[in-house]
Amino acid sequence: MAFVITSPCQTEKAAECVDVCPVDCIEDGGDQFYIDPDICINCGACVSVCPVSAIVEDLEMMPGDEAYLEKAEAYFRNKS
Repeated sequence: MAFVITSPCQTEKAAECVDVCPVDCIEDGGDQFYIDPDICINCGACVSVCPVSAIVEDLEMMPGDEAYLEKAEAYFRNKS
């Protein structure tokens, strides 16, 4: 997974990221949006439009952000 949506999305689900994603890999998971790692093409279009800077590259995640990567992986694993 190249990008992860982190905690700021939980309080601000503006959805600009969904609108700009060229491959429709971002889904509303109820509590926040999630990026599907199997569909994402790592273009970064979502990063620049996020009004709360909730989207980070997985290599730049802060130590506390790993839980959001795990949540995204579990969300898409459970959808199958």
